[in-house]
Amino acid sequence: MKKRSQALSASKLIGIVFWVLITVIALIPDASAVRIKDIADIKGVRQNQMVGYGLVVGLEGTGDSDDALFTTQSLSSLLEKMGVTVQPSDIDDVENVAAVMVTADLPPFASLGSRLDVLVSSIGDAENLQGGTLLFTPLRAADGNVYAVAQGPVSTGGFAVSGNSGDQVQKNFPTVGRVVGGALVEKELHSDFNEKNVLTLALKTPDFTTASRVAQAINRAFYNQLARTENAGSIRVTVPENYRGNAVQFVTMIESLGVTPDMVSKVVVNERTGTVIMGENVRIATIAIAHGNLSIQINESQDVSQPLPFSPGGQTVVTPESEIVVQEGKNPIFLVESGVSIGEVVKALNALGVSPRDLIAIFQALRAAGALQAELEII
Repeated sequence: MKKRSQALSASKLIGIVFWVLITVIALIPDASAVRIKDIADIKGVRQNQMVGYGLVVGLEGTGDSDDALFTTQSLSSLLEKMGVTVQPSDIDDVENVAAVMVTADLPPFASLGSRLDVLVSSIGDAENLQGGTLLFTPLRAADGNVYAVAQGPVSTGGFAVSGNSGDQVQKNFPTVGRVVGGALVEKELHSDFNEKNVLTLALKTPDFTTASRVAQAINRAFYNQLARTENAGSIRVTVPENYRGNAVQFVTMIESLGVTPDMVSKVVVNERTGTVIMGENVRIATIAIAHGNLSIQINESQDVSQPLPFSPGGQTVVTPESEIVVQEGKNPIFLVESGVSIGEVVKALNALGVSPRDLIAIFQALRAAGALQAELEII
């Protein structure tokens, strides 16, 4: 009996080790796959935008002019809070002060005392915020509550220098600056994330096939039907019983799972820069392509006609001459077979000897002929 009991224990141990190995293998992402963390977000876990109005002081005469009435009113209000009563009409010069809008993003789960970077942008006619200091500025979210307070030196990362003749040299935009770590979080966003029983994954690029693959990967990893697709962009996931109260650990395991996302066959064309991007699944139907370039070159020159020596009434005359050369490419017709891979498509188009801008015209013609088996997007 003792030997039989030991044999059962050994068999049970082997079974446990087997299932542990299977679980580990399921959690290891495929080399050709991407993490769910990179293609999906947890619904409700996002940043919140904040905005505030403030003053930048200490400028070297590059602040707002007297025409910016809101600057003088703001300065008067600020001084009154400091115990100095000054009417806006009594302030004649505010060139060392600039009114600005301050923006920042409050990250999810930000705690009290956390520091955030803020962006400072002039809203008056200030010329430069370089060397200025942002004064105490409350930052409000969409609900009207103050969640952070910003203050500190402004870094523009640029400059603007002008001479008496009017010449000016400028780098970047000196009317926009950043205060690194200049905002302190004063109010936290309440979150009971660990107590959630149901999570929703939101795909960054909605796609029915990708959503189905994400749900299958989660169900396969946990050996349970925990995930189901709601639509092309959302996957609803039920938190297992053994992870209730510890949803963070459950999300950590989900984010590490590997999934191969699907994509729509697409050709993206940028006519301004001549850039052409083709997706992996782009196919071209059987079609013959001929593309000939037309080159026109015009050379202008000026000839001077001199009169004969001692000729009466002779005048020097400038006569313009134009030389026009027209060259038309005589490229042969190339046959592109149907269903070839992206590599074969590139080889066929390179054989035509066309430039990227010529490719744009070719792809537009292929689409018009119905031979391009992909979506053509022009940006």
